[in-house]
Amino acid sequence: MTGQHRAVLAGDVTALPPAERPTPGPIAVLPTASGVFAAAVRDAGGQVAELSAETRGLIWLSYSRADDLGATLAANPQIEWVQLPWAGVDGFSGVLAAQARPRLLWTSAKGAYAQPVAEHALALTLALLRVLQKRARAANWNAVPEGSSLYGRNIVIIGAGGIALELIRLIAPFGAVVTVVRRIAAPVPGAARTVQTDALHDVLPDADVVVVAAALTAGTRQLLGAEEFALMPVHANLVNVGRGALVDTDALVAALAAGEIAGAALDVTDPEPLPDGHPLWSEPRCLITPHMADTPEMTAPLLAERIRLNTRAFLDDGRFVGVVDPRSGY
Repeated sequence: MTGQHRAVLAGDVTALPPAERPTPGPIAVLPTASGVFAAAVRDAGGQVAELSAETRGLIWLSYSRADDLGATLAANPQIEWVQLPWAGVDGFSGVLAAQARPRLLWTSAKGAYAQPVAEHALALTLALLRVLQKRARAANWNAVPEGSSLYGRNIVIIGAGGIALELIRLIAPFGAVVTVVRRIAAPVPGAARTVQTDALHDVLPDADVVVVAAALTAGTRQLLGAEEFALMPVHANLVNVGRGALVDTDALVAALAAGEIAGAALDVTDPEPLPDGHPLWSEPRCLITPHMADTPEMTAPLLAERIRLNTRAFLDDGRFVGVVDPRSGY
């Protein structure tokens, strides 16, 4: 793995004092002990073992079997550390709430996939500005005369995690003016300004592109709806690489159909997968990629590195990456 990847992966480190660290011990890799991930545990000096009364760490590799994870933890209260495979943990919110206990530490892959997802967000942004959602469907040479450049544009990024930070770095050469909207007002490096979520309506009227890269929580669900689309300029574009439910889908369909915004590029949708025949599939202003900003080929080595770092933290230095706060939901 390159030094650049390591820098991104190590960006969200929580150094736990000895009294708050989980008890070191054997680590189970479930539901299936895939070779690359089990190897990451061993590379960090960990012992991969079958689930037993001695197990203290759990690497959970399934993206969909949250109920099985909950049952596993309920039957094994001796487990003190769980590594989840996703950057977002909304799919495990029920388990996080049900299994909340002082001696259980949760870590996720947040920040681990920042580079491929930010790269995809940049690709979608450029595609919308160049109107590729229409050009790719054109049947004659001069069918779509419009198009604009990213240089000097006003970009609003909702979220301030690893994806946002990496996207800011990627678009810096274009001289774009970046405004970050986040839960707290602490400045984000590389952004011209940072505002809190309650100021979202203040920054939307000046946005050329709005990129959604926030975590899905009770407070951010359908953060963008009819009122927000009405505030955006008619030339503005929406890019969503966060979670589909951050956007009110019905309101987006209506805004696109009415020409309230210029276009939308979605790697995530609500519902997901987007059903056959949904209006967004045939909407000429919409570009959809089916949740493929990061493919397994891209994510496997990144998740393996996250597992290696956190296994080392579990066994030795207590410097965990991607610690999850079950109360906040990310």
